[in-house]
Amino acid sequence: MVNSHNNEHNIFESQRIAVFADVQNMFYSAKNIYSDSRVDYEKLLATVLKRRQLVRAIAYLVETEEIDQSGFKYHLRNFGWEVRSKQLKIRPDGSTKGDWDMGIAIDAIAISEKVDTVVLVSGDGDFTALVNHLKACGVRVEVHSFERNTAAELIGSATEYYPIDESILRRK
Repeated sequence: MVNSHNNEHNIFESQRIAVFADVQNMFYSAKNIYSDSRVDYEKLLATVLKRRQLVRAIAYLVETEEIDQSGFKYHLRNFGWEVRSKQLKIRPDGSTKGDWDMGIAIDAIAISEKVDTVVLVSGDGDFTALVNHLKACGVRVEVHSFERNTAAELIGSATEYYPIDESILRRK
């Protein structure tokens, strides 16, 4: 008799994953719900991995002149994250643009043939089309986010949805 639990365990451990974290989305979601807390990216990565094989973990940041994020980027790298950053753009009318939606989508599609699961750490509903595309290509897509700040269509499109709770936060 085959122990199905051991089979699932072995399949799980052989699963290759790539993790894409929308840092701005997670920062503002955490701030909105838990004003005195920040996401602990070391705990987040450990929680998401679950003994699976990490192919890549990329954290996407938008930087401003006023805030020095060098310490944060240093810690992310020490925890196993690659860091992609770009400056916040200020338009002539004074409005700002600073998101990584296209960058995350391009990177996720580019790596999708090399992994079994793509993990998206964001609640942004703009990623619904990406999730649907990756699933159509045969890739499992997990979404990890604060449920209260996550678009219903993103939750519905994911292969699996995992709400983030206070256990992966750290106090300021």
